[in-house]
Amino acid sequence: MDRSKIKLLIHTIKYLKPIQIYYRLYYFVRNRFFKKKYSKKLQEENYTIVWKDDLSNVNSYLGKNVFSFLNVNKGFDSEIDWNIQEYGKLWVYNLNYFDFLNQANTDIDEGKRLILDFIYQDHKLKDALEPYPISLRGMNWIKFLSKNNIHNKEIDQALYNHYQILTHNLEYHLLGNHLLENGFSLLFGACYFKDEQLYKQAKKILVDELEEQILQDGGHFELSPMYHQIILHRILDGINLMKLNPGRVIEESIKLLFKEKAEKMLSWLSEVTFENGNIPMVNDSAHNIAMSSIDLFKYADSLGLNIGSVNLDDSGYRKKKIGVFELFMDVGDIKPTYQPGHTHSDTFNFELFVYGKPFIVDTGTSTYESNSRRELERGTTAHNTVTIGGVEQTQVWGGFRVAKRAKILSLKESLNEIESTHNGYEALGVLHTRNFLYNENEIVVLDKLTRNTSLIQQAHFHFHPDYKEFTVVENEIIFKNGEIRIKFEEEILDINKETYQYAIGFNKTVTSSKVVVQFSKEIKTIIQK
Repeated sequence: MDRSKIKLLIHTIKYLKPIQIYYRLYYFVRNRFFKKKYSKKLQEENYTIVWKDDLSNVNSYLGKNVFSFLNVNKGFDSEIDWNIQEYGKLWVYNLNYFDFLNQANTDIDEGKRLILDFIYQDHKLKDALEPYPISLRGMNWIKFLSKNNIHNKEIDQALYNHYQILTHNLEYHLLGNHLLENGFSLLFGACYFKDEQLYKQAKKILVDELEEQILQDGGHFELSPMYHQIILHRILDGINLMKLNPGRVIEESIKLLFKEKAEKMLSWLSEVTFENGNIPMVNDSAHNIAMSSIDLFKYADSLGLNIGSVNLDDSGYRKKKIGVFELFMDVGDIKPTYQPGHTHSDTFNFELFVYGKPFIVDTGTSTYESNSRRELERGTTAHNTVTIGGVEQTQVWGGFRVAKRAKILSLKESLNEIESTHNGYEALGVLHTRNFLYNENEIVVLDKLTRNTSLIQQAHFHFHPDYKEFTVVENEIIFKNGEIRIKFEEEILDINKETYQYAIGFNKTVTSSKVVVQFSKEIKTIIQK
């Protein structure tokens, strides 16, 4: 292993919590040398919960053994291959989540057939028996079985076996949203099986992790609006579960905790959601994965929850609505330090909506595979910020790894301005300061470097496909529709129009345009309506 790779690993591992390292080693040794069978026999009774909701998952089962996940369709002629690797890890994970059981107009007999097909192949399952898909599948099976009054001893025994696997393989080596999903699923399992041990594990995880993972301003600490929606959906499901099943094992303190965190998260989501219902596509966020903000607000309302106002603070995000402009800004540190797997190298990135439509956008996320596309989408050049000599502000690598990271050194805010400085280019002897200034007529983005370097210094601006048609005239961008003007001032050396791939979902991109502005030490970008 070369020296640079060793340094990369050191700068990655040093942020991990001791518990992550311990469980990674513990699970490796135990699962390799002390394999355990999980077949504790259930007592003879009909297991169920009361379940109803008005939300349906996106249609992913098209009938006749044809599935559609992440914009990729696959049909199986006879036996379903639950271990299929043809389309990558995330695709087979989605197959094993069984979200399709709770899509609109699910055929009950067909859903039951798919569950039984899965159970009959239990002896050869691989990815399906990892704790994350077990967690999501457990909740989906319990909802489907309960609302359709299905009582099947074979299914219940298989489900219980998988919960035994989960309880002995909780994702303490990862932490973050994975461990929280383990906790939510254990809560469903505890209610379904009326199991005190499952409840004790669920309670410990949920109390500890909700307190840590939900920030004071209500944001989820992985700083992905998409994962925020997913976790909020789980909390709302938990509240619904407790309301519909008051006689089960859940304590009042858990109900109060869920309500408190849900209302904080709702307020945060309301603050960051654009007027057209979109969320910012920052960090690992993708279209058509989580429930929409609008659907979550409706769900929350049906549960009697309140949405308040919140000042975005410790999530590191800011959002301003000024006249026709909606400006979303990232002026925060990488979080969480020990699990930044969904982080991008995007300090001072921003998105701008004008007249209720996306204008300057994040390139988004189209893959979780560890490939060049993933590397590009996480890299600095894929975001609306400044690059120096092709160096990353934050070292993102290996699909979900982060080594050295940019750190915010100062942050000043006033009524119409935010100024912040980061040290992501400290190795080059440079600090980068960005000012956002805003009023009803214009948005101004001012970038300053502490010194000029011999390297190429560039500011990147990515435009939504609806605004990909424009011309560059001297230091000004003129758009075809004439709604908006952009001009660049100060030390401009060159302006280039380029194309890029804008992610509209997993495995799905469209071509759009960006500008790359080379400058010496300072650049002023003026966006006017």
